[in-house]
Amino acid sequence: MPKPNQITGALASLFIVFLLLGCVGDPPTEATKVAGLQRRGAGPSLISFKTTEPPGTIVVEPAHHKLYLVKEANTALAYNVAVGREGHNFSGKAVIGRKAEWPTWKPTSSMIRDHPKANAPLATGLSGSEVNPLGARALYLYQDRTDTLYRIHGTNDPSSIGKSVSSGCIRLLNSDVIDLYDRVGVGTHVIVR
Repeated sequence: MPKPNQITGALASLFIVFLLLGCVGDPPTEATKVAGLQRRGAGPSLISFKTTEPPGTIVVEPAHHKLYLVKEANTALAYNVAVGREGHNFSGKAVIGRKAEWPTWKPTSSMIRDHPKANAPLATGLSGSEVNPLGARALYLYQDRTDTLYRIHGTNDPSSIGKSVSSGCIRLLNSDVIDLYDRVGVGTHVIVR
């Protein structure tokens, strides 16, 4: 039977071999450290997508619970999303007028009116955090240089993805909204069909 210090030496040697071979893994990224970044599937998919929209345009199809980031040669990255419930959908054209990491959320006056018990106590706003409904990132939709109050954002409720449940905003998993946020800039065109 080997002596304890022989075992310790053997384990240390094995660890060094794994380290040199790269088997220890990369340090965690923000997406792996933040709660609510669970993935369903493998994140966005590169798909065939016929469109006349130029690369870099975001196209949202609420009926299919999909957001597409148009790429070159009739392809797009497809993300699963949650959209507005009946009567609360945004549609039309907009541009991303502002981007925010861990945004502050403040219920709109109509949200307070529709759900006073839940939203009135939050009228002054909720700082960015894992419990904030906007999740890890927000892309603010503007029309004619005016904030529409609609957003493309993360969520604190991953189970909502694929459903029509929001107050009109377009929700993504936090891991997906971080990915999208890093790919687009202020001025990006958005079309919601």
